[in-house]
Amino acid sequence: MSIIFCLALYQVILIIITMEIKIRNLTKEDYDDMVSIWEASGLPYKPRGRDSREEIERQIEESGDLFIGAEVNGRLVGVVIGSWDGRKGWINRIAVLPEFQRRGIAKMLVGACEEALRSRGARIFAMLIEEGNEPSFRMAERLGYKLHRDIFYLTKRDSDDV
Repeated sequence: MSIIFCLALYQVILIIITMEIKIRNLTKEDYDDMVSIWEASGLPYKPRGRDSREEIERQIEESGDLFIGAEVNGRLVGVVIGSWDGRKGWINRIAVLPEFQRRGIAKMLVGACEEALRSRGARIFAMLIEEGNEPSFRMAERLGYKLHRDIFYLTKRDSDDV
């Protein structure tokens, strides 16, 4: 092995060993980092619609307890957004920076979101996962979520941007 490879491996191991994960509620000031995490994770978003700065700020004002982030050593590395419709708790927009994936951070985020939703009365939790996102699908199954092939998700939108 080359010395450069060994040093890089040492840095990764050091980060893993010293990794302190903190779960916290997101604030309006986290918007840019949230978008960066979505982009780095390949999660599509609607910057002129429901994911715009103004819309996210409005949603945080209304339901800040359902906007949850994971920090590692002070750096925001993962996010999830929950929503509550009065009958079912929805877990959406789960994203973790690629270099921090497969370390249990998404599981921690989902757990924190479920707890926040439970405090509002949720007893059923639902998750939407983009087609082809196999890692998220496998994670959801490991957490007890089941695919319902008999249910179809339909939307009606005022525009493609929302």
